[in-house]
Amino acid sequence: MSVNRNSDSKPLTVEIKELKFTYPGIDGHPPPGSKPLIEHFSLNLFSGDRCLLVGSNGAGKTTILKILGGKHMVEPEMVRVLGRSAFHDTALSSSGDLCYLGGEWRRDVAFAGFEVPIQMDISAEKMIFGVAGIDPERRAELIKVLDINLSWRLHKVSDGQRRRVQICMGLLKPFKVLLLDEITVDLDVLARADLLKFLKKECDERGATIIYATHIFDGLEDWPTNIVYVAHGRLQLALPIEKVREMSKLSLMRTVEAWLRKERDEDRRKRKENKAAGLPEFEKQVEGSRVVGGDPARASVRVTNNGWAAGRLHSTVAGEENFLLSSNRVLRG
Repeated sequence: MSVNRNSDSKPLTVEIKELKFTYPGIDGHPPPGSKPLIEHFSLNLFSGDRCLLVGSNGAGKTTILKILGGKHMVEPEMVRVLGRSAFHDTALSSSGDLCYLGGEWRRDVAFAGFEVPIQMDISAEKMIFGVAGIDPERRAELIKVLDINLSWRLHKVSDGQRRRVQICMGLLKPFKVLLLDEITVDLDVLARADLLKFLKKECDERGATIIYATHIFDGLEDWPTNIVYVAHGRLQLALPIEKVREMSKLSLMRTVEAWLRKERDEDRRKRKENKAAGLPEFEKQVEGSRVVGGDPARASVRVTNNGWAAGRLHSTVAGEENFLLSSNRVLRG
């Protein structure tokens, strides 16, 4: 589904065709009987589009953005960014053409753990100026837009100040496609307004494409060119902002609120009907990655993984005493 009014004259930058995705188990395959989290999802975006991605918690917004950002593998023909496979073409991200900013600012630290928050004793200046090959004018503009004090120490600043440094570093390279997942949640009103103004200029002047997932609609009335609404992993509608205004005379926030309330009421009605019919109110979660012991016939489906546990200097060995193969074999249950 295309949501751009003038798509004929603009290059196609993001193409999603019948996307279907299920989170895999630790064996790399979806658990048997699991329901796809994303399915029947198709969308086209073009150069200069500023797409607002909306939906309730658990609708699949973050998963869609991560797939577009190349963080989850899908079939190459399902997702194309700038004409290339988002997952398989790693040069998309390394070049800065495709930029993903989302969640907490974290990294993996050896023998400490995965997803450790970045809040070490280092200055904002050292972080920002430590990125090589950056246009000094662009760097100076971002520092000004985000009102960053280069003497900030990351272990002493607030969440909002640390977030500004994260955003600045993420935008240092001129992007062609930018994916934002609730990235402004920690910013104050002024910082958020200035950032949105900068991003709008990037689309208008350089033809960048931005997909922005957020629940904060202050100051967004005139920012997006397109609205994409997702529910239960399916595309509900994708329209230019003008069409949305024609459909609803309410503000953007009230319009989205009406969509979400209708969705919630429908879900509650279905759960009530299921309960009255003696059926489970909620769908049972398939746990196809768990290791079930005691049955020799199931031994062949036990999931194993070589590796070391985060924060430990030794392997995590689980299972029978005579468990063979590798000495650092990890049996997860």
